[in-house]
Amino acid sequence: MAAELGRLTPRDRLLLDLLDQHRTFTTDQLVDLAFGSVGRARNRLNTLHDRDILDRFRHYQRPGSQAWRWTLGPVGAALIAAGRGEALPRPAAVRDATARLAMSPTLAHLLTVNGFFVALTAHARTRPGARLARWWNEARCREACGNLVRPDGHGVWSDNVRAVPFWVEADLGTETLGRVVGKLTGYAALPPRLAYPVLFWLPTAAREANLHADLRRAGVPDGVAVATAAADHAAASGGPAGPVWRVVGQPDRVSLAGLPAPGGDGAPWDG
Repeated sequence: MAAELGRLTPRDRLLLDLLDQHRTFTTDQLVDLAFGSVGRARNRLNTLHDRDILDRFRHYQRPGSQAWRWTLGPVGAALIAAGRGEALPRPAAVRDATARLAMSPTLAHLLTVNGFFVALTAHARTRPGARLARWWNEARCREACGNLVRPDGHGVWSDNVRAVPFWVEADLGTETLGRVVGKLTGYAALPPRLAYPVLFWLPTAAREANLHADLRRAGVPDGVAVATAAADHAAASGGPAGPVWRVVGQPDRVSLAGLPAPGGDGAPWDG
């Protein structure tokens, strides 16, 4: 492991930190996060895999092949632990954790959440003044929110003069819409310092339309700002940073940076 320290590039260290915080990414997601091309990404990722710094898995799929899902390998996990002054994990324990993740029923949801933030990061790389200034995983959100609510993620999107904090709820269409709407009760109980807009990231425009119908019937709790976007629509409209967000109670879609601050006066957020 000591020999590997001298061979790690700053980008390698970034990959280790990202995988430590967010558990797994596909090859394409890592391309958007840290590489300029698929070829360079594959070459470096395969090298790190050969050295046990990274591990990977994918499920059987026909036709074609499923993209690799990348995780920390035994050496990578040991490097992270050493940096924190923690006991080094046994290689077998790291492999077991990867196997459990590969078979987890929540894997698709995790990749969807990570993909949302990856898309913002990729957008920021091509837009001067744009930046994903904060990205919390579910565990970090739980620390902040306690037992009131369990967001899938939290971020602060900065675009020139505006810094917009938000919570993310990624929906795969597997829950009833009533249960999705019911999550807003927990957000209404958060203290004012955590009263950020709640973003529902939905798989299709049809699912989004149905959610708005339920929201109109149930009503949105006082003090909670809600916006929705559909992944299929956003793909052709600049991704989650673009003008794809439908704010409940407002007629027009806005960009992520254009989400209104409390009071609706358009004032910048203090993220």
